[in-house]
Parts: sequence; structure tokens; C-alpha cells
Amino acid sequence: MKREIDFVKCNPTQNMTILVRTNHLAEDYMPIAAKMMSYDSVYAEQVGFIEKPGSYEADANLRMAGGEFCGNACMSLAAFLASEKGMNPDDFMEIVLEASGTEQLITCHVKKVKEEYVCRLAMPVPKKIDRKTIKFEGDDLDIVTVRYPDFLHIVIEVDHFNETVRNRAQALAKLLGAASEASVIGILLFKSDSDELAPLIYVPLLDSMIWERGCGSGTASLGAFLSWKNKGAVSAQIKQPGGTMTVMAEWKEDEVTSLTIEGAVEIVAQGRAFIDV
Repeated sequence: MKREIDFVKCNPTQNMTILVRTNHLAEDYMPIAAKMMSYDSVYAEQVGFIEKPGSYEADANLRMAGGEFCGNACMSLAAFLASEKGMNPDDFMEIVLEASGTEQLITCHVKKVKEEYVCRLAMPVPKKIDRKTIKFEGDDLDIVTVRYPDFLHIVIEVDHFNETVRNRAQALAKLLGAASEASVIGILLFKSDSDELAPLIYVPLLDSMIWERGCGSGTASLGAFLSWKNKGAVSAQIKQPGGTMTVMAEWKEDEVTSLTIEGAVEIVAQGRAFIDV
């Protein structure tokens, strides 16, 4: 017998995201997500599950299938909740979320522009940023680690996004996934001369490795990296395969004190999926 799943599918900078509205056991999240992400089902890069919040301050609780934090999924849920509340063009709305991968409440400011929802999201701040040189595949590799309590991003400045560079990034993600307890490993290839980002996201629990077309948390980490590198506040337009996202970072007393990203979300589909789990 097939299981019926009520879902909404969103497009935040082409980082296609499925939000599941029906209630399911937490142990079923990963198999449901794996099936819905597949080409022969709804097809997307990630799946989040909408739960009732524990805090009276929050509008909803977003749990990603791998237990990770996801900025684009938070913006997708904020856009969907705003649409459910009947938001009109040029209206503003504040949506507050609980989210997996962080203990902070996440605040998203939403504005409807035609059929899109422009979302400005306050992101978690990394607990440590550090530059190091590691031995990898026989070479010295210069990396910057951007650490959070539950996930790890690696910034690597490159001249090209060619196949060799991408293959090395995938091998590094697998290695770090095996050696770390992080729920997400992100390898952020960055062309600093043109502000271009190629984000690779690996979720070890799902064994899901995707070159995302737009990455919200990766954009935030890149903003934190730029602020740390320049020892000051940063506002940058980060070009990605799916479009451009804005990041703003504040710097005070030798550390990043706040991070905000902004991007557009479209609600592209809503309905029921029928899957075997």
C-alpha cells in the first residue's frame, strides 16, 4: 500500500525544496525524503518536515530529513506560511521558525513581489573560523573552516570550477563526513575575483551529495568568511548557478556578530505524492 504525502514544492534560487505537511514519525523522515527526492517521484534537492513549534514565539518548526540546518528551506517555509496567511503584493510579514541544526529561533522577513516572495533571513553565526593547510591526495590544500555546533563548511578559493576541482571537492566531503560528527559537510568553491560560488552539500546520514544551484547556508558562511578575511562588515552579491543571493555580515571585537541572507522564493507545486516506504 502506498503512503500519501501532502507536500509543497518551492524554488529558492533553484535549490528545489520539498516541504512535507503531513505528520510522520521522525524515523520515517529519511526514507520518505529519499523517495520524494528521487527522479521518479516529486524530485528535489532536499526535504523538510513541518512540525508544530514548541515555543509560543515560533510560527512553525522545520525539521530537515538529515537533521541539518538549511537556510533555503527556512526561507521556503516562511514564504509558504506567508502565502497561507493571504499575503498581498508589496506586503511585509515577519515569520519566526524553530529549525533543526540550531537552537536559535530563526526570523525571516518576507515581502511579496508579484508572484515571488523575497525573504531576508537571520542566520546562525559560526562559532569559529580558521585557516589551515591540510595534506590531501598528496598535495597541500589551503582551506578555511567555518564551524557551527552541528555542521561544517569549508571555503576553498579557486580559479576554476572544472571537473578536477569538483572531483577533489567531492572526495574531501566524503572524507570529512566519515571523520566528523557534523550533520552536514559543505565544500564552498569560491572565485573571489567574480564573487561566484559553487556549493557542494553532503549529508552523511542520507548519503546525499549535491552540487546545489543555490545554497543559503553556504552563502551565509561565505559572508562570514569574507567578513573574517577583511576584518570588517560585508555586504556582497554572491553569484550561483541558480541566481544571485545577497549576504550581509556584521563584525565587532574581532568576530562575526550577525549574518543575514536574502533571496527570492517561488512556490511551484502543491499536492499529494504517493510513495512506498
